[in-house]
Amino acid sequence: MLVKVDKARIIHAPSPRSFAGLMDLYEYNYLRLRKIAPDLEIADRMVSTVPQHHDLYLSVSERCKYTTMLSMTYRFGEPDNYIFEPDLHLKVYHDARVVEVQQLRSRTRGFIDINDEIQHKWMMNRFLYKWLGYCLHQGHYFQPMRPYKKQLPQSS
Repeated sequence: MLVKVDKARIIHAPSPRSFAGLMDLYEYNYLRLRKIAPDLEIADRMVSTVPQHHDLYLSVSERCKYTTMLSMTYRFGEPDNYIFEPDLHLKVYHDARVVEVQQLRSRTRGFIDINDEIQHKWMMNRFLYKWLGYCLHQGHYFQPMRPYKKQLPQSS
């Protein structure tokens, strides 16, 4: 049986700095974050240590049914004078499987005046995408923790 096929539709990838491109970036960031931190439900604070690299810190500030708020950063300096750089505050939408940067604090970049909201979100989320790729390349991974059942002594 022969099937007659009309012209195939060409699907173009979303253009950078567009709303559709931003949504794709949110999805890619979710996939990368879940590779580094597959178990966000158990611990509130986690540290990933890779020899000869800076420790990566993850801190969960809020958990809801469909979302998790967290921050990720490196920590530099001495105990009385820590510098957290970059300091990313993220919102994870578990039902939609996307991650959005809520805030990016960086002492080296300073204040950035961007009039276009999509461009500002694109810049922050593109930074997260690149940084998560860098962290994966270094081998960072937050070890998943599973609850354990305490074995009770058996009575004779």
